[in-house]
Amino acid sequence: MWLRTACKLEFTVPEPTPFILMLRPRSGAQQWVARETYTLTPSVPVQEFTDAYGNLCQRFVAPPGEFSINTSSDVQTADMIDVAPGAPFDEVQNLPDGVLTYLLPSRYCDSERFIEMSRSIVGGVAPGYDQVAAICAWIRREVRFNPASGYNHMAASEVNQRREGVCRDLTHLGIALCRSLCIPARMVVGYLHGLAPMDLHAWFEAYVGGRWYTFDATQDAPRGGRVTLGYGHDAAQVAIFNQFGPALEAHDMRISVELLATAP
Repeated sequence: MWLRTACKLEFTVPEPTPFILMLRPRSGAQQWVARETYTLTPSVPVQEFTDAYGNLCQRFVAPPGEFSINTSSDVQTADMIDVAPGAPFDEVQNLPDGVLTYLLPSRYCDSERFIEMSRSIVGGVAPGYDQVAAICAWIRREVRFNPASGYNHMAASEVNQRREGVCRDLTHLGIALCRSLCIPARMVVGYLHGLAPMDLHAWFEAYVGGRWYTFDATQDAPRGGRVTLGYGHDAAQVAIFNQFGPALEAHDMRISVELLATAP
């Protein structure tokens, strides 16, 4: 399927402010970017770099006054995600070197707190893909997905206590539970076609059966139509923008994902 994604951010900048953005999808095995626009108003010099996770990042200094960011991309992506019931657990000693880091606790995924709980959730389930599926099913039953949740930047253990959160929070909990079972898991941020209310979205991937698989505890069924912007250990690495200096929030943010009838 072909999707057209768009993101608009508007700021009132009080003083020259450094920004780092993560708003360009990268072509790869799961998506192909056929067209892009990326406009900063007013125009400023931009440098692009690839971070430690392979994400495309843009850095610049925004001048004082009204400042806007507009991006749009036409992307070919799968209309269904791969599922693999029965895919086996990968022994830690056999994992690729680059995957090992996703076993470790991180800022928002305090997996060391879930060792006993995760084992109770997946009791009697075959190790590997089926365990991750059981974790997602448990989160859907026990934790309320509330896009309007007022809690900010919760660690997985806090999400477990409050039993409510936005997509980022449910994703952190899923990652922490997986890592406590020695299943590598990483966070993904991007666009999801048909999401309501429309916004940027977070989900996670778990490494089982020798590859990464997509899991989303906010959705009742496996859904494709995803465009990835970034990967990381947790939300600390996949913010779509970071600014440095006095606190600054976008006073307008608009996200859209449109299904294209034909290839662009």
